[in-house]
Amino acid sequence: MSVLGELRFLLRITRSHDIARRYFVVNGFDGALAMLGLTMGFYVSDEVALGTMLSACSGTAVALMMSGLSSAYISESAERQRELAELGQAMITDMDVSAHAKAARLVPVLVAGVNGLSPFIFAMFIISPFWLHELGVSIPLRPLEMSIGFAFASIFALGIFVGHVSQTFWLWSALRTLAVAALTALIILALKL
Repeated sequence: MSVLGELRFLLRITRSHDIARRYFVVNGFDGALAMLGLTMGFYVSDEVALGTMLSACSGTAVALMMSGLSSAYISESAERQRELAELGQAMITDMDVSAHAKAARLVPVLVAGVNGLSPFIFAMFIISPFWLHELGVSIPLRPLEMSIGFAFASIFALGIFVGHVSQTFWLWSALRTLAVAALTALIILALKL
């Protein structure tokens, strides 16, 4: 069995693919909304240096990643070990060399990877206009406004994905997530006033 096939098998026997998908959406949304909040905060503030914005957003992205990796690994590892112990008791056998034991070791790593990388990837995409500007690449808008646009686009795309998963009308789902982003931006604007 190939490595990818084995991973699919382990995810299937632990029913963890749904958990990984939820973590992808939830933490991707957290990462995108956190970056929207940061960039909107910079937008309503007095002039902030691009380097400062880049450092703050990058630091937040790394913190979101580390939080996602560690929290998911700790919680998923504990859950998998508990389930393995319960299965061993039910079957009255030692499960240490079973596929379930292998899953109890590997699935938390996979789920933690999804949980940590999802907000990081979304955050890096959203702040990519800052990086591009720093590298001297010409972009059509100012980096801050473009970054805010990327945040809205990311949140909209996550809504489309949620609509696909739930087998509902994708546009309705995307508009709901976009409404959350718009409300967040409006609250930040209102706080400035």
